[in-house]
Amino acid sequence: MNFLEERIVKDGIVKEGNILKVDSFLNHQMDVQLFQQMGEEFKRRFAYKEINKILTIEASGIGIACIVASCFHVPVVFAKKSKSVNIDGAVYVAEVESFTHKCKNQVIVSKKFLHPEDKVLIIDDFLANGCALQGLISIVTQAGATVEGIGIAVEKGFQQGGRIIRNLGYPLESLAIVESMDASNGTIVFREQEQ
Repeated sequence: MNFLEERIVKDGIVKEGNILKVDSFLNHQMDVQLFQQMGEEFKRRFAYKEINKILTIEASGIGIACIVASCFHVPVVFAKKSKSVNIDGAVYVAEVESFTHKCKNQVIVSKKFLHPEDKVLIIDDFLANGCALQGLISIVTQAGATVEGIGIAVEKGFQQGGRIIRNLGYPLESLAIVESMDASNGTIVFREQEQ
């Protein structure tokens, strides 16, 4: 069991409806030391790639992406879920559906922050059905940039997202892959991964 799986077992809560609540350390209150370990692990797993930009989606992926970006010494761009007066000029747009929030959003990235020469590592906290990732991949493609890899903190291996993204040919690394969860007794089974 790796460091993230251990933390999920210790502090994660399994709820009905295949919900894994990790808000005490990952996506509401954030354990920055844990994020540092995650950043270093993503740096190790993608060390062979020439990455010059990290891309994520607001809001839960931003904290992790910032630490990962620090490990790679590159900037972070995050897709916004609503256009604000601060975003001026042309934008890339993709529609994404949230598993957690059960809604569709258009996400946008200003064209001034993604360019054809960019080699992008996409980072997010969760992977369930893969819709958010497909939206981010679409934005990278619209920019003419290259997706060099995708790093996920927690993948729900019993849902289709990971399979879809891997079948598209993208290098996808998930730090913890949940094979099954049981809300009645709180147990979590992780997929075996090479370290």
